[in-house]
Amino acid sequence: MKRRDLLRYLSVAPLGAGLTVSGMPVLAEEKESALKKDYIKELGLRSFINAAGTYTAMTASLMYPEVMEAINAVSKSYIMLDEVQDKVGERIAQICKAEAATVTAGCWSAMVLGMAGVLTGTDPKKIAALPRLDGMKSEVIVQKSHNSGYVHALTNTGVRIIEIETREELENAIGESTAMLWFLNAHANLGKLTHQEWVAAGKNHAIPVMIDIAADVPPVENLWRFNEMGFDLVCISGGKALRGPQSAGILMGRKDLIKAARMSAPPRGGTIGRGMKVNKEEIVGMLAALEKYISMDHDKEWTSWMNQVEHISAVAKKRAGVHTEIVVPPLANHTPTLQIQWEQEQLKLKPADLQLALRNGSPSIEVLSNEKGISLTVFMLRDGEYKMVAKRILEELNKSA
Repeated sequence: MKRRDLLRYLSVAPLGAGLTVSGMPVLAEEKESALKKDYIKELGLRSFINAAGTYTAMTASLMYPEVMEAINAVSKSYIMLDEVQDKVGERIAQICKAEAATVTAGCWSAMVLGMAGVLTGTDPKKIAALPRLDGMKSEVIVQKSHNSGYVHALTNTGVRIIEIETREELENAIGESTAMLWFLNAHANLGKLTHQEWVAAGKNHAIPVMIDIAADVPPVENLWRFNEMGFDLVCISGGKALRGPQSAGILMGRKDLIKAARMSAPPRGGTIGRGMKVNKEEIVGMLAALEKYISMDHDKEWTSWMNQVEHISAVAKKRAGVHTEIVVPPLANHTPTLQIQWEQEQLKLKPADLQLALRNGSPSIEVLSNEKGISLTVFMLRDGEYKMVAKRILEELNKSA
């Protein structure tokens, strides 16, 4: 989808809530929506500047104002859950060039529900039986380098993981019990088989192929790239760079498989996905986040990130013995990342101690540390925070003898 096509789409699609909501009249007190209680202060919670990235433990990202507006607007009306999923799913599918889509309780949930749909189709007896796989296919093939902890989302449905490394091993592993081929995009450069080879194998054997792209936006093109490539199911997190609700995600792909996946999702009970509830606010909030994200000037945003990283780098290097490098991970969290290291002979400072000092300082700042130094990214920073990050890093570096 080219930028002009996106803008043409947005010209006819409402930005924000994405749905026309009618309901009870808004009360006067509801118009004053500003939260007067400071729960962070009242509960004694530590808030911080997030220079680490979109980690779940750090509550990922901050939602766009448009997302909160959509959430607040929808919260004032009752809507049938399946109806809002239908309408939002149609809109998301249109944006992402998929046959169909549904909002899930995160990327993990997207994988569980997608796997369930592959196994059961729309057969009520099979849906109720999961994770017991009597009479169903039971194996998922993955490349050995892709076999990370995330496969537990798939094994929740009862399937068994089969590891392979080469194309010959893949062909030998495919059999009557093979339910699906799974690909972890974050490890794409670690495996011996490419995206295209993986998809081709699935097509040749009429086996669905799923890809996990949880943190693989940016670039924006990844929202539709893997659908166009031929993956049958694509799973993505909604609360990372898309800055939707952290507990939301998207499952998109073949229409028949999305329909089957939803048969295991709320509001239906007695299913493996009953606990993966997504409320109407999160569903519409996810759409609002997606609409906001595709409307942005991503080139301008990238330039801003680079300028901020370069500023922090220049400030840190004012301390003798410090050297920096700007890197861009090719896969997952594809944003400018600054690595700061130093000569131990000149600075008797352990990276973990610098990380802790930044965390315990004012303002509190989160970065990552390793054996050689610290690393940080700026794409989750708010306006002006990069200057505070630079200042505090230099202060702590200057304290070290």
